[in-house]
Amino acid sequence: MTTDFILEAQGLRKEFGGLVAVADVNLQVQRHSIHSIIGPNGAGKTTLFNLLSGRYDLTAGTVALNGQDITTVPFHRRAHLGMARSYQITNIFPNLSVMENVRLAVQALSPIRFNFFRSTSHYEDFINKAVDILKQVGLGDAINQPANALPHGGKRKLELAILLASDAELLLLDEPTAGMASEQVPELIDTIQRVRESGDKTIVLVEHNMNVVMNISDIITVMNYGQVLAEGKPADIADNKDVQNVYLGGLYSEVMKDVQQ
Repeated sequence: MTTDFILEAQGLRKEFGGLVAVADVNLQVQRHSIHSIIGPNGAGKTTLFNLLSGRYDLTAGTVALNGQDITTVPFHRRAHLGMARSYQITNIFPNLSVMENVRLAVQALSPIRFNFFRSTSHYEDFINKAVDILKQVGLGDAINQPANALPHGGKRKLELAILLASDAELLLLDEPTAGMASEQVPELIDTIQRVRESGDKTIVLVEHNMNVVMNISDIITVMNYGQVLAEGKPADIADNKDVQNVYLGGLYSEVMKDVQQ
C-alpha cells in the first residue's frame, strides 16, 4: 500500500445475516483532498463509513491509514492514529460552554488527566489551543456561550472543532449539513474548506446535498446497492449516465449548472 493515499480500503465487505450491505469495495483517498461518498438511500454509504472508522467489524477486506493496517484496530484507538469521525446527530455536551467542549476534547488525548482539586490555570495550554481551534471554525466570539445556545449550524461548527482538537489528519464527516437551514450551509462549507486549506487535513464526507458535494469535492465516489458505481471528479460524475439514472435524475441540469460556474 502506498503513502500517496492517506486511507486505503481493499475488498471491503459487510454482511448482516443474509444481507450484503457492502460488497467488495475498494477505496483510495488522496492525502489533503476532500473526498465525498454519495448515493441513494440504502446504497451502503453509512455502512461503508462505519467500516472505515471501525464502528463495524469487516466481514472481509482490509483498511490502512498512512500505510499502516488498521483493520483490527478498535474504533476508540483510531483517534490516536490520526482518524476522527463525526455523526449525523450532533454530538456535543450541551450544558457546557463552547470552549469547555473543545478544551475537554484537547485534553482527552493528552497524557495529563483532569484533577478536580487543581486550578484550571494549570490547563492553560489546553484552553489556549481550544480558543485557537474555535477561532479557526468561526466560533471565536462564542467561546463563553453554553453549547446548547448555538444555532444548529453553530453546533455543527463546534462538532468540527471537537474533531480538530484531536489533531487527526483524517476527518470523516457524516452528513455535516444534515438538519441545517439552507442559509447556514455556505458558512459551514467555507469552514470545511478552510480546514482543508490549512494544509495538513484530509476530509472524507458522506453528504446528501448535491450542490455542496459538487462544489467542494476533489473526488466523488458513488455507491449503489453496496458497490461502487462510479468515481471521479465532480464534472465527470455529474456527466456520468449511470449516475444520472440511479441517483442524480432530475437534479442533473441543476448540478451541472453549479459545477460549470
